[in-house]
Amino acid sequence: MNNAHGPDTKEPIHQRTIYLLRHGAINSPGQGRRYIGWQNLALSDVGRTQAHAWADYFSSMSLDGIYCSDLTRCLETARIIAARCSLEPQALPELREISLGEWEGRRFDAVRAADPHEFQRRGEQIAEHRPPGGESFNDLQHRVWPVFTKLASGAPQAILLVTHAGVIRVLLCRLLGMPLKNLFRIGLAYGTLSIVDFAHREYRVQAVNIPPRTPGIGEK
Repeated sequence: MNNAHGPDTKEPIHQRTIYLLRHGAINSPGQGRRYIGWQNLALSDVGRTQAHAWADYFSSMSLDGIYCSDLTRCLETARIIAARCSLEPQALPELREISLGEWEGRRFDAVRAADPHEFQRRGEQIAEHRPPGGESFNDLQHRVWPVFTKLASGAPQAILLVTHAGVIRVLLCRLLGMPLKNLFRIGLAYGTLSIVDFAHREYRVQAVNIPPRTPGIGEK
């Protein structure tokens, strides 16, 4: 029997790949764990080695664009990779790390000693808590999600986003349907890659926290 409607002409699958790269390791601003946020810190020698390793990897691929946070550690990572891919990275302030306001540059133990109540609140309400003058992780997710979806839907095939651990974690939480209170269950070392595919208006997380091929380097 003839098909009165002709052959099946479904729209072909248009799959895009979004690579999410955390910037390389940074020069430590001092002893002890500190709140970094929007501070402009340069890559360490290890961080530059990690960036060059990813440049080797992406140089053999066909990227449609490289986008990055406008903070130094991401710009430097992105420029090293882009130079090997004959691309110019586009810096977007929307891809910045979470702003930690008055806490930026301060050691965790100093904040705990000066304001134990606020320090405890942050630990108990990690998604909602805003340091004085800063953002919450809810705020961060609302800032980065629109630019992520715009870039993902507009990519012909594959793009690279060089950004921060906080940014990648809130994106992965949204993509996986995870509550933000669990964002630190996602391990993301310096210079690691996560991969997301987008097809049929659906996202699939394909990989998380892939280290660069840099023998002897295990930065966290």
